[in-house]
Amino acid sequence: MHTIVVALLGVLCGFAQDAAPAVSMKAKLDQYKMGHSHLGEPFDLGPRQKPWEMQGIGKVHFPISTKNPEVQKWFDQGVTLLHSFWDYEAERAFRWCLKLEPENAMVYWGLAKATSDKRSQEFTREAVKRKHTVTGRERLYIEALAALVSHDALRDRGDDYQRREREYRKVLETLTVKYPDDMEAKALLALSTMGDSRYGTELMVREILAKQPDHPGAHHYRIHNWNYHEPEQALASCRRYGEIAPNAGHALHMPGHVYSTAGMWHEAAISMDSATRAEKRVMRERLTFPFNHWNYGHNRHYLSYIQEQLGKPEAAMFGARQLIDAPLDPDHNSDIPYSSHSQGITAMLRACVKYERWSELLDSRTIPWREILSDKLNKKYAETRAHLGLGNNDKAEAAFATHQDLKKEIEKNKALENVFNIQTLELKGRIALKRGETLAGLSLLAQAAEKQFETQKGDNDPPRYPEVLFNALGRAYLEAKSPELAAKAFGKGLELTRNDIFALSGLVESHHALGNKKEAESYLARLLFTASSADSGIKLLERALATGIKVQPKDQSPGKQRIYDSSALDSYGPNVWEPFPAPSLDAVDSENKPVTLSEFAGKNVILVFYLGRECLHCMKQLKDIQAKKSEWERLDTVVLAVSGNKPEDNARNLKSINLPNVRILSDSDFVNARRYKSYDDFEEMELHSTILIDRKGRVHWARTGGEPFSKMDFLVKQLERMNKSVETGSASSNGVF
Repeated sequence: MHTIVVALLGVLCGFAQDAAPAVSMKAKLDQYKMGHSHLGEPFDLGPRQKPWEMQGIGKVHFPISTKNPEVQKWFDQGVTLLHSFWDYEAERAFRWCLKLEPENAMVYWGLAKATSDKRSQEFTREAVKRKHTVTGRERLYIEALAALVSHDALRDRGDDYQRREREYRKVLETLTVKYPDDMEAKALLALSTMGDSRYGTELMVREILAKQPDHPGAHHYRIHNWNYHEPEQALASCRRYGEIAPNAGHALHMPGHVYSTAGMWHEAAISMDSATRAEKRVMRERLTFPFNHWNYGHNRHYLSYIQEQLGKPEAAMFGARQLIDAPLDPDHNSDIPYSSHSQGITAMLRACVKYERWSELLDSRTIPWREILSDKLNKKYAETRAHLGLGNNDKAEAAFATHQDLKKEIEKNKALENVFNIQTLELKGRIALKRGETLAGLSLLAQAAEKQFETQKGDNDPPRYPEVLFNALGRAYLEAKSPELAAKAFGKGLELTRNDIFALSGLVESHHALGNKKEAESYLARLLFTASSADSGIKLLERALATGIKVQPKDQSPGKQRIYDSSALDSYGPNVWEPFPAPSLDAVDSENKPVTLSEFAGKNVILVFYLGRECLHCMKQLKDIQAKKSEWERLDTVVLAVSGNKPEDNARNLKSINLPNVRILSDSDFVNARRYKSYDDFEEMELHSTILIDRKGRVHWARTGGEPFSKMDFLVKQLERMNKSVETGSASSNGVF
């Protein structure tokens, strides 16, 4: 951060000279640091408002050396949250502990556990400095963490992380031996070994649950431990974890992984839907956004995938639309592969392809393709598939040619090369089949299916490839009157994804054609149970029922399932995220006249909280905003800038600064700053905030922190999205994301 100070000051000084007497370089540096933590750079990130007592997250007790019972209370909350990977809220609890007891070594340990990379290293160093003040047991916790995060460049032979992991576990093993009644040490050791030593981890989990049956970490780590192998071993913890921590989104989400691996799609949907609702409820209550919650995009994407597996494409596409339309953010919801927006595009493409929504796939409003290589590739793939599905073979071959034109670019991007190769084989195969070149088409499609199988095998996250190609191959074999080969292909699809309804439907048709009545009945019974709440008119169901086989639905999963009904989950939270009503604004202008948001009804508002005339980079931000005057006018947007400066100071400053299109307001007691979360409760100081409020008075996006937001082009694009959603009457216009 400080490496840019000198360059920035060169820009700022010319602006400031018109407005104030010359100041020293040190004074300018101090002004530049305004809004940053007084405790150092590690505190510039993370939460800035005090915690609240959270219910429904589970309960653990981790005794530490403290003279303040309140510190112990918040420390326990922080550790409880760590066990559900809710690190951001855990950090909030630990920060409050630090405010109450600034020299507590274990509080720094908690901060290090809740953060990562350089921040975690710095917090660990602070804990080590103070480890002489705590008990021998607590020192071992600190020494274990120090062994894990302390990088030794001189000893690193490329295996430094593995070495540090081994040293970390050794200290934790010492902890568990010396303090056998300390369940937190066992839980951390189980966390560090899960998936590597499954049986050993399971034994530790059993020891913990024998003494603390509702320990959230023990149940959570058991779920991760068996997620990819023998998922049935975790079913009891899947049921219990969500009951223990119903308000922790990840506690509801993670069982869905195991249920999906086990082919228990109804339970998986209940799990993931509950999780997304719980997260949206937190967003509504805490006035935050989807991009503020690390697991939300993955969670909602996974739910869409599960809904596809239940024969519910409408719900799956609705969920994908929520992700696509959610507020963007240049850091947290951008064009990167796993942003919420990108996952929404992946989910929409997959649902459209699997359910043959060809016209929608060709409609530019369905997927907002971007000018990035992955989108160029998938767009041409989608167009080729859609034209083939609609019988427009010439257009399909033209689209495929443009798909192939991307080869040189793809060769420079190894991450996309495998996808490109699978798509190429698949599309060549489908085109050959359309031409009547059956043997060539089947051969190419079989090659693509093998490659796609290897890519998806062993991963139970939502697949990024839009279709299980062994199911597509099975369908092609059926059309070629080869039911025996079709049955084998669909069997591979079922091997890849348990209780996949596309594979089950194909197996019903294949075995019926082969005269295997018993097998066909068994697969149909499984299909009817899995698809018992499917949308009407689903082709795969119609094809299976057209065989004339009569059976009752039967679940053949490893555990008992409830039937998924999304309306029954309303108690967890809303089905959609809505931009929240803007808090009231009660400020005064430079003439001491009251100003409220109601004065700007029907207009968009850019609301900026800045740190006053003394803050040089705040003034730079306001100057940059002023430079976009024509854009704000085009977008029917007003700019309000609020600081703690008194009205008379603002009146005096306005005579020397040129900001005719920025309304300068006063919030001298910081009441408004607190309402808009632009105030640091830990260090009791105001913060920088930039907030976008739509014409209906709802907050769509905000950025708060140690530095003012400087990406003006992003603000323009986000305002355009806000306006467009209202004009088109899309889901976004109703606040639905």
